[in-house]
Amino acid sequence: MRIGIANDVPMAAEALRRVIAATRHHQVLWIARTGLEAVRMCAENRPDLVLMDLNMPELDGVEATRRIMEESPCAILIVTGRPQDSVNQVFRALGAGALDVTATPMLAGQAEGGGQLLAKLRTMEKLIRHSGGSQAMSPRAQLPPVERRDAGVQTLVAIGASTGGPVAIARTLAGWHAPPDCVIVVVQHIDENFADHFAKWLAEQLVMPVRAIEHGDMLMPGTVMIAKSNDHLVLDEKLQLGYDAVPREYAYRPSVDVFFRCVAQHWRGDAIGILLTGMGRDGGEGLLAMRQAGKTTVAQDQATSAVYGMPRAAAELDAAQLILPLPKIGPFLRSTVGGKS
Repeated sequence: MRIGIANDVPMAAEALRRVIAATRHHQVLWIARTGLEAVRMCAENRPDLVLMDLNMPELDGVEATRRIMEESPCAILIVTGRPQDSVNQVFRALGAGALDVTATPMLAGQAEGGGQLLAKLRTMEKLIRHSGGSQAMSPRAQLPPVERRDAGVQTLVAIGASTGGPVAIARTLAGWHAPPDCVIVVVQHIDENFADHFAKWLAEQLVMPVRAIEHGDMLMPGTVMIAKSNDHLVLDEKLQLGYDAVPREYAYRPSVDVFFRCVAQHWRGDAIGILLTGMGRDGGEGLLAMRQAGKTTVAQDQATSAVYGMPRAAAELDAAQLILPLPKIGPFLRSTVGGKS
C-alpha cells in the first residue's frame, strides 16, 4: 500500500515511517505535519491509506478526516498516543469516516506497538482489496429453526455498520426508549481493544442501557447489545449469543453478514435488519437473507453515508425493502416498533 502519514510530532512520524519501511509491502508516500497539509497532500497525491493523528495544528485529525473524506476519499486509520484518553475525539473521527484506531508505536513500546500497527495495516489492506468485490460465504450447517424465543423478547433489531458507523448508530437510536420486549443488537466493525470504550461512549449518547456482549449471553430486552470481539457474533438455535472465529478468511471482523444470517436462520419473531454506512460489501448478503426470511430490511442512502459501500451492496442485491436517509431511520424504527421518545 501507498501510505500517507499525518503527524506533527517528528519522533512519532519517524516511528511510523520506520515500521512501514521495515516491510516490503508498503511505502511511505508523504508525511504531513498539519491537518491542513494532509488534506492538500491527499488531493495532490492520494494514498491508499492515511495514518492520521488526532491532535495537529491548523486542522485536528477529526476535521482533517472529514475534509479528506469529502474531497479526496481514501482509507484512514487513526494512530494516536493513547486512544483510550481521547474517546470522544476517536468516535468523532470514526463518524467522519476513519476506519479504525490504534496506538502510536513509539508510545506503545516499539516492539509491541510496531506489531500492532503492522497487524492493522494487514487488515486495512484486506478491507481495501475487498471493498470493490463480493465476499464468498461458506455455507453454515442448516439447523432446524425453533419456535422458542428468548424470554421477554418479541422483536429483534439488528444493526450493522462500519466506516462512519458509531455516529450513525448514535443518531439512529438517540432519545429512543425501545419497548420492553425489544432488543437491539449492534455489529460495528471496530477493534476488540476499543469495543468496551465504544459501548461506554454509546451509553453516554443514548437513554437506553448499553451492554457489551459476552460469550454465552442471552438476548436482553430493553437493551442495546454491542459485539465486542474480532471474532464473529453469532446467534445459535437456542438463541444464545456467542463468538466464532469461523469464517477465518473474512476481512470484515466481526462480520455483519454472519450475524444477519444467524437472525434469518434462527429468529422466528419480528425482526428489523438495518445496514448503515461502511466501506466494503459486508452485510449485503446477510440483509438479503433476512429479507428472504420475511424480516423487515432497511439500508442507509448514499447521500447521508460517510462511505456508500455496505449499503450500496445491499441495494445492488435488492436486499433492502427501504432505502432511507439517516435522519429518517430512527423515526421509522419508532413508528414500526413503538416505544417512547
